[in-house]
Amino acid sequence: MGAPPRCPLTITVNGQQHTMNIEAWVTLLDLLRDRMGLTGTKKGCDHGQCGACTVLVDGRRINACLTLAVMNDGREVTTIEGLADGDALHPMQQAFIEHDAFQCGYCTPGQICSAVGLVNEGRASCSAEVRELMSGNICRCGAYPQILRAVSQVAGVPPDSENAEGPVIIGTVPA
Repeated sequence: MGAPPRCPLTITVNGQQHTMNIEAWVTLLDLLRDRMGLTGTKKGCDHGQCGACTVLVDGRRINACLTLAVMNDGREVTTIEGLADGDALHPMQQAFIEHDAFQCGYCTPGQICSAVGLVNEGRASCSAEVRELMSGNICRCGAYPQILRAVSQVAGVPPDSENAEGPVIIGTVPA
């Protein structure tokens, strides 16, 4: 039995172009994690329901587990590893730190990539829209208030006065 057929793929990941031949069934998530060693993008549900695998393709957010790598031939992919500029964090990464918008950190790379895509889309003008547009990213630890604050800050969305909470005290769980 011969080797499975392979498809040519040229893809730019975090600013670096890669040319390879891969099997047609390899997902973008598996390409990034298993073949390129970029493990920041997480495999959560592997069914497109949790958002842990969210990356940016040509600036738009997608679930990497639901797209085949070959579908992204010629495209530019940005993962969590590609957001920072050297030692300077991306503003969204910095906002997540400032607002303590993560606990276990598993969903954080997908949350941040999704939030960057949300800002790129320019559709959120209030906290309710930020909540709705981030609804495809699940945080099992429940850091949603902090995530909302971080994303809203970078998106330039005014704080939600209806559900305003006091400042987050790092090291505590909001009630």
